[in-house]
Amino acid sequence: MELPFDLDELVRGALREDLGRSGDVTSEITVPDGAAARGRAVARAPGVVAGLSVFRRTFVLLDPSVAVTTSVFDGTAVEAGTALAEVRGPARSILGAERVALNFLQHMSGVATLTRRFVEACAGTGSVVLCTRKTLPGLRALERYAVEAAGGRLHRGGLDGGVLIKRNHLRMAGGVEEAVVRAKAGAPHTLKVEVEVESLEELKTALAAGADAILLDNADLETVFEAARLVAGRVPLEISGGVTLDRVGDIAAAGGLLISVGRLTHSAPAMDIALEVSPA
Repeated sequence: MELPFDLDELVRGALREDLGRSGDVTSEITVPDGAAARGRAVARAPGVVAGLSVFRRTFVLLDPSVAVTTSVFDGTAVEAGTALAEVRGPARSILGAERVALNFLQHMSGVATLTRRFVEACAGTGSVVLCTRKTLPGLRALERYAVEAAGGRLHRGGLDGGVLIKRNHLRMAGGVEEAVVRAKAGAPHTLKVEVEVESLEELKTALAAGADAILLDNADLETVFEAARLVAGRVPLEISGGVTLDRVGDIAAAGGLLISVGRLTHSAPAMDIALEVSPA
């Protein structure tokens, strides 16, 4: 698991957004200059933690004199009431970075918590859960980190990460066979060619055309199982579209599937985490 190389730039942007031109005017007015504080980040609900390094970095970038120590590791499942980290330093600095640090930690932990639930629902089937490109703009790398921390797998990180022929490409190219043939002829040998299909007939056409992987979109359970039988492990078979927590276990039972789930990143509810601050 790796955090983005431009993490500091991302965090600084978030701090600038929150502090604006004048900084934390409330703390400047109400908190004595030089006052020291101690803060405890505590889980108020059960979940899977992710983003503690980002949490720490937020405070340090605002004020290097702030010290942050963590009590758990990313990917750890915790119960409500678990202490996750301790923050010590100038009170104004802690209060100034509090919301941004928590926003990162709550969101990333929410993604990790939802991902873990999907992963556990697929346990023992040989199928794996993937994230998608349906991410919040600017936060993709952090969300992908959280997915991986919780045991999920990563799809391509961007449009340059692989050839994935989607429905709009098929319309423009003239169909599954034509699109796959063009892609196989034009793609570097290091890139696999995956094509999205919506029926078993299109799946057969994709196989015959030489697709390296197939994405079956918005299929019912019967079609998923028949698709798995037809592919028979010759190429990776990915399932997407309408994959809910209630359905994912039944889909995964077809065995050996890649199951992509957009809601891991675009719809994960934030984990409830608080920072309890008191005089040091």
